[in-house]
Amino acid sequence: MKLRKRLVLFLQGFVMVNVLWYIAAAVVNMKALPRPTEIYFNIDKLYGEKLYVHVLVSLYRVMGGLTISLIIGLSLGLLMAYSRLWHKLLNPLVYFTYPIPKTALLPVLMLLFGLKDTSKIILIVLIVVFQVIVAVRDSVLNISKENYNLIKSLGASKIQIFKNVTLPAILPELLTNLRVSMGTAISILFFAEGYGTNYGIGYYIMDAWNRIDYISMYSGIVVISLLGFGMFTLIDMLEEKLCRWKNT
Repeated sequence: MKLRKRLVLFLQGFVMVNVLWYIAAAVVNMKALPRPTEIYFNIDKLYGEKLYVHVLVSLYRVMGGLTISLIIGLSLGLLMAYSRLWHKLLNPLVYFTYPIPKTALLPVLMLLFGLKDTSKIILIVLIVVFQVIVAVRDSVLNISKENYNLIKSLGASKIQIFKNVTLPAILPELLTNLRVSMGTAISILFFAEGYGTNYGIGYYIMDAWNRIDYISMYSGIVVISLLGFGMFTLIDMLEEKLCRWKNT
């Protein structure tokens, strides 16, 4: 039922965006803003341009960055929440570096790690990992002590406490944060793929723009939008499966 509602919501949004797009294209009446029908009628040529290769490369970079961010963010977030010493040591670093615009570090990362995937994945990690750390730390610190006292009185081990109290408490916030981080990662990837690479959806869009190939450019924009929506939906489905107790 929820999947049907999600599909209906997607279709409603898709129709509304395309209607507004069509109206804007008719009013502007320029080659720089083609009608959506022109994009969809030429979508078959994208296979010949190997757009799927660019999508797969971008997916690899996004998923690699998010996976590393989750591993580091979960570890440091839990460490800061459970240890006062580590909280005192790491909190000033997190507080100071969190608001710094990490995109400015892209030239430095390219000098240190080269022009290939490593520098782009590290850039995603630097941007996303602090969001995960803060979300996990705050979620754990906000758990009521009564929840721990109850299960401790039953003789639960530390692993059982983590599995039955800590993890269910932080999971909704973590998945919400991951949903936001995924959108951020795709946005940053678009910027990062404009430099030092010949593959990736960001490169594809910028290359089409430089060639004044507006059909391919907008096709790339449509694809990256659908990619973001698809990943967003996967997180929704994951949350629905892992956090069933929220809806009971």
